[in-house]
Amino acid sequence: MRGRGAAGVLGALSALCAVLLTGCQSPPGPAGADSRGADGLSGGRAASGSAPVAARPSGYGAVFLAFGECSSFGTVGFTEVPCAGERAAARVVAREDGRADDGPPCPDTTDFVLHISEQRPSADEDGDGAVPQGYACMRRLLPPHPGDPGGGGGPRTIVGDCVYDAGGGKVRETACDGTGRRKPQFKVADAVTVRADCPASTGLYVRLGGERPVGCARPL
Repeated sequence: MRGRGAAGVLGALSALCAVLLTGCQSPPGPAGADSRGADGLSGGRAASGSAPVAARPSGYGAVFLAFGECSSFGTVGFTEVPCAGERAAARVVAREDGRADDGPPCPDTTDFVLHISEQRPSADEDGDGAVPQGYACMRRLLPPHPGDPGGGGGPRTIVGDCVYDAGGGKVRETACDGTGRRKPQFKVADAVTVRADCPASTGLYVRLGGERPVGCARPL
């Protein structure tokens, strides 16, 4: 069976992904690498722990990187591969159409997001067909998991994550264990509906999104 082509593949079906929010990244680095940005006392669901993919579907199913399917890590991009194969590195834990800005957020412990560009070739010589725009929420098959609480990465800020003051009214996530490029200054201890529900020990309000969008972060 053939792997599905990804960013960097030459040919008529190649395309570049749209750069979302803080920009495209390489495959996520080790846990502790700073990966998420936030603005104005916030740590929103910026998909900056994401990577671009130009999708070229083939033999693994009707949808490129559908739920439960796996991708490899490549030097110039990603391909879809059998999950039982030795090249499999991450699994799709959620798959949505359209732009990540407009669609549902990825699950909390997503390690990174692949943004898939739309392709509608005028000639389909090999039966690969068209690929709609979408995004795949990915979870590594093996540790480290930067999307875990305190891991310092992933597309979402969640309870248990740590952040530091990046200046200009912005905060960024970093590993709680201090292994990141910057030391943690605050830890998100609670998620609530409104700021008034945060405990008195809160030193920073972090935007989380979802049903409880306010993160109550305490100083470390």
